[in-house]
Amino acid sequence: MNVLLSTTEFVPGYETTVIGVVYGNTVRSKHIGKDIMSGLKSIVGGELEAYTEMLSESRLEAINRMVNTAKGMGADAVVAIRFTTSETMPGAAEMLAYGTAVKLTPKK
Repeated sequence: MNVLLSTTEFVPGYETTVIGVVYGNTVRSKHIGKDIMSGLKSIVGGELEAYTEMLSESRLEAINRMVNTAKGMGADAVVAIRFTTSETMPGAAEMLAYGTAVKLTPKK
């Protein structure tokens, strides 16, 4: 079963029945070797590729966990999806994806 994902609050052509809030999160820490290289890179400027990669992987993991929760609730879609990140401790950050799980019914 595929779950439709949307940052909008509705899906065009469908009525939605709210099931509930769903979220997925992951907490990642920096790799010490990559952290040293990124520190050096920040002196001269440019993209910190190791951090970009870490955030992309974290976002995907958070989305996957959110979708699995929505599937378990019998949802057809997750709407109003948002992301947030925060430092949980020095050197570690949480990526959180959250939204509203809904059942979809075609409009008549």
